[in-house]
Amino acid sequence: MAGFHDEAMAFYNQAIERDPIHAGAQAGLGHVLKTIGKQKEAIAAYRECIRNHPDHGEAYWSLANLKTFRFDDDEVAAMEAQIGNDSLADEPRANFLFALGKACEDRHDYERAFEFYQRGNQTRRNREDYDPVQTMDVHDQFIRVFNKDLFAEMAGVGCPDPAPIFIVGLPRSGSTLIEQILASHPLVEGTHELPELGRVARSMGLNRNDRMAYPDAISSLKPEEFCFLGEEYLRRTLRHREQKTPYFTDKLPNNFVHAGFVSLALPNAKIINALRHPLDSCLGSYKQLFARGQPFTYDLFEIGEFYLEYQRMMRHWHEVMPGKILDVQYEDVVDDLETQVRRILEYCELPWDDACLKFYETDRAVKTASSEQVRSPIYSSAKHRWRNYERQLEPLIDVLGPLLRDLPPEWQPTSMLDGD
Repeated sequence: MAGFHDEAMAFYNQAIERDPIHAGAQAGLGHVLKTIGKQKEAIAAYRECIRNHPDHGEAYWSLANLKTFRFDDDEVAAMEAQIGNDSLADEPRANFLFALGKACEDRHDYERAFEFYQRGNQTRRNREDYDPVQTMDVHDQFIRVFNKDLFAEMAGVGCPDPAPIFIVGLPRSGSTLIEQILASHPLVEGTHELPELGRVARSMGLNRNDRMAYPDAISSLKPEEFCFLGEEYLRRTLRHREQKTPYFTDKLPNNFVHAGFVSLALPNAKIINALRHPLDSCLGSYKQLFARGQPFTYDLFEIGEFYLEYQRMMRHWHEVMPGKILDVQYEDVVDDLETQVRRILEYCELPWDDACLKFYETDRAVKTASSEQVRSPIYSSAKHRWRNYERQLEPLIDVLGPLLRDLPPEWQPTSMLDGD
């Protein structure tokens, strides 16, 4: 987690020397190898784990989560046998179900793939604690606190350091691609999904006698305190910046809710909002078994409602902080890479560098589910994958109806074009 990948591999290998069939060590070694781009070695580690532990669902899902890996017939049969075991615990069952969904999707058996994804999501949702009403209430708080009057009153506060480039949005919406493009620039270091911003923001509510918490506590801060909070964020993130370049990326998608705090504490920081077709964005999350967090992604209705909430927050930020956030549409990046790279670099006030067009050649650790995809040249096959599941996505389409009707006709579901 600290990014010391060579040391991590050494310790995992020592653990395997002591216990050659230790499942956690074998799978953990695979995770590190995947992160640093050694795909063949990662696959070998996962398969060794499976050989010793056929019921270790995490290893199967880790193979599927490479996105570019394809299961053979024997591996599919082995997974199907495992989910037939009534005594299998929920967590490995979810791993097997999501992996089977990916295996069927790769074979273009979309109906069966969705059945597995649906069962996997139901299994995982039972273990998650998520309240969509609470999400709406929290967003209401942010919209009430971070208003135009606050930004007018606090103009000029904060730490002036321009180093951070925040990449926000929803999972599976192209944020890793944007990060990889920026990390290919010699002046920018790509870190990963850092938790520090939210922790620093919430710290302003600690040890207060009135028990006022973030975001309400914002209104009681003195101008100099915003500078302190910005500096505290930079101090906490310094350990992730091994290259010590002038700029660095922070790619935690859920930071979209903290955009107002960024504008006050770090006024010269950049914020890029990664956008994708709403149905592709939601479907991508629905097909993803996250290691932690993102509890809203395991139910089609809840993920649709969360997408609407995300859009509501972003509309608010654009209204109260015009020009502060750059929207980057994934489909536009795929269709015209150079134009979008120029937009991104111009917004970040970075000089042009051809390396950003060859982002797939950049050798760096990538921890997200898109780690293998961003090590390949740009491709268009990920566009509009939702059409393979249009019938199954009807509950999601109903929730997102108002948004989808505003899209170009070629982006709309068939049912809307038919007037349903």
